[in-house]
Amino acid sequence: MFRTTEISNPEFESNNLRFITVKTKNLKGRGDICLFVPPIKDLKNVPIVILLHGVYGSAWIWSQKTGIHITAWEMMHKEELQPMIIAMPSDGLWGDGSAYLPHNQRNFEKWIVDDVPNAIIENIESATKKSNLFIGGLSMGGYGALNLGIKYASKFKGVSGHSSITSFEQMALFVEEPLQEYDTLEKEIPSVFKTIIESKNKLPKFRFDCGKEDLLIDHNRKLHQQLTEEKIPHIYEEFEGKHEWPYWQEHVIDTLLFFNSKENLKK
Repeated sequence: MFRTTEISNPEFESNNLRFITVKTKNLKGRGDICLFVPPIKDLKNVPIVILLHGVYGSAWIWSQKTGIHITAWEMMHKEELQPMIIAMPSDGLWGDGSAYLPHNQRNFEKWIVDDVPNAIIENIESATKKSNLFIGGLSMGGYGALNLGIKYASKFKGVSGHSSITSFEQMALFVEEPLQEYDTLEKEIPSVFKTIIESKNKLPKFRFDCGKEDLLIDHNRKLHQQLTEEKIPHIYEEFEGKHEWPYWQEHVIDTLLFFNSKENLKK
């Protein structure tokens, strides 16, 4: 149980969005989570989808840039999507982006992997420890999702990345802070490929995609090639588009449908 937790009042919800703020030692302060909770009575063990944002963003950005909560609810009405909770946490708000790594006396990794699911389970009635857990993200959030989802495969049933950074060095394309300011305790920050190789005997189902005009397209193509050469099962797709919100608004639906598959939803 968190020492300090605040959750918004459902009476004042808009479009089924609610918010949780928790105090955690992993952030040495407070962290925010924006949640879409399906307004359906008597739901239990509902799957939890964690969506990680990119640099410059925060807990609000997925909902207010893509309307994912509105799209998901429409898909549920059409029976295209089973009920699921969509959790959109901040990255911890360090600099332009924390990269979801442990550094600067804060554990942004554990914030996502431990604190976010626990806060949802403790505060949302339809979520329990039996809820399947999924993780996805865009850009820096894609890097976080692929790294954390695969590193903690025992927790996550499925992983999805959009326009993903595939190695830490690519953070320099986006952030103002010099990379040496990420004073992580790890001697070498693993690339997504290295994380996958180190975990190849216990991989969750995972996919990733990238726009053909995206500045990260060559890095994503390289990761796909490396995985293919190692015969590691995965899904990789390319679409028209750049490193921008219209692309992610369209293709986050691919993530939801991937997590919604019968195989992924099995307990």
